[in-house]
Amino acid sequence: MREGTITSASIKLRLAQSTVSAQLSQLEDNLGGKLFYRKGRVLKPTDLGMLTYRYADKIFSLGLELMDQVRGRPVAGPISLRVGVVDVVPKSMVKKLLKPALILPEKVNLSCHEGKIAYLLTELALHNLDVVIADAPKPTGIGIKVYNHFLGECGITFFAAPDLAKTLSSPFPQCLNGFPMLLPMKLTALREMLEQWFARHNIRPAITGEFDDNALLTVFGHEGEGVFTAPTAIESEIKRQYQVKIIGRSKTIKENFYAISVDRILKHPAVMAISDTAKHSIFRHSLNV
Repeated sequence: MREGTITSASIKLRLAQSTVSAQLSQLEDNLGGKLFYRKGRVLKPTDLGMLTYRYADKIFSLGLELMDQVRGRPVAGPISLRVGVVDVVPKSMVKKLLKPALILPEKVNLSCHEGKIAYLLTELALHNLDVVIADAPKPTGIGIKVYNHFLGECGITFFAAPDLAKTLSSPFPQCLNGFPMLLPMKLTALREMLEQWFARHNIRPAITGEFDDNALLTVFGHEGEGVFTAPTAIESEIKRQYQVKIIGRSKTIKENFYAISVDRILKHPAVMAISDTAKHSIFRHSLNV
């Protein structure tokens, strides 16, 4: 494709034209379509040809990178880190978890993709992602072979906008009874833990909003629409960024965080940095009171 003609490609590859033509024909038969069409004396790629070329280019690049790694050579160019983020994980938590990868001596090209766990795990299995950051291990109903790497856990902190916080009249947590509250959607891990905690404390908050997207929930909390929660490990970031008040904490509601990968043992240097920092720094000193 890069050379434009079979003759030029044959010279570059040091193969006979008949050999190159035969291999192209065999590949087209296997793929079930034409890879090129002729425009004058030059071969132009079809849509199938372009698609095949993009995948082939990735395969050859990975092959060269593998040989460099095996031979102990430094990998040329920046490290690619493709991260899938489950949409219920707080964005500030994601930033805190990923930061160690961005301060490695090697330059890291980061790309983040947010979505539902089933979609992200499918992309992971297809090697379109290097790791998925989630608030729970892989669901048992998803038949994809991946491995859960526990990063850590922490309690949760309850926040309210300053004007809303002033209207609280009882000690925490009883002050939440009948009080406006923003919650994640039902069937999420955090929502189930919150409901169990409310039941134990005989609390029935006035639910003013339910959200799939944690970032949107936090924005509404910042605007004073209700009390909201975030992991205690990032409470200082939430308080500073959104100018909200801390009204209480719970150590019995534990938010868990996982790095899910196709590797039983983490090998990607950036993912290893994320895991090591999470275990030895971020969650080690979390304030669980």
